[in-house]
Amino acid sequence: MARSRKSRRPVEAADPAALLAALPLDGAQAADLRESGMLDLALTHRSYSYEHDLVPHNERLEFLGDAVLQLAVTEKLYAAHPGLAEGDLARRRAATVSGRALAVIASQLDLGAYVKLGRGEDLTGGRTKVSILADTTEAVIGAVHLACGQDVSRRFVLDLMAPLLDSDEFLETSYDFKSRLQEIAAETGQAPVYEVTETGREHEKIYQATVTIDGVASAAGQGNSKKDAELAAAQNAVRALLAERGETLFPQG
Repeated sequence: MARSRKSRRPVEAADPAALLAALPLDGAQAADLRESGMLDLALTHRSYSYEHDLVPHNERLEFLGDAVLQLAVTEKLYAAHPGLAEGDLARRRAATVSGRALAVIASQLDLGAYVKLGRGEDLTGGRTKVSILADTTEAVIGAVHLACGQDVSRRFVLDLMAPLLDSDEFLETSYDFKSRLQEIAAETGQAPVYEVTETGREHEKIYQATVTIDGVASAAGQGNSKKDAELAAAQNAVRALLAERGETLFPQG
């Protein structure tokens, strides 16, 4: 007789009351956010909408929240670093508002637990996907903007992103080293070339990557996936190249 298999069951989204308490809002602002229905909308993923009669989902709020986020962070960086050139400001901003950065902030809030997901998305790890966490964070920002107004949403963004805005060490966790290496390589008219090897058994593979810019730099890195190994190699190459130039990842100014 064949053994019956236990079907995996999706996880129901948690009550957002705990999320509201964790957000940098006062009691009245939190009440406005919830009573407006905007928070519920911000936490509704399109996969849930497809399985529930096409109820409204959060992609429009995500679009709005991205703009609110970009403006608040840009104003903050412009005021905080009056001596920085446009390119350095742009790199700081890109690192601060990247999908990886937003996912880090979302993970600190356990935001994934509160998102309404469709069954398939839930069962394939949607609550921890960087893209979903980042998009939902933007949607929440958009929701705060509509429910509480521009002044509150700006303050909300700055408080929410404070770990990234106030700490270069924290900001490095979301830095796009591969793109930065591409920029540096473009100055020489070349492109980085990655070579990856692997060792270990099928489910315990270790990847070793070497990145080379001919005649300029070569660095290696290791990781549990090809992507991680290439990222580690790019990180080591960027740090070495900047050190040779006497530059830092995030110049002060």
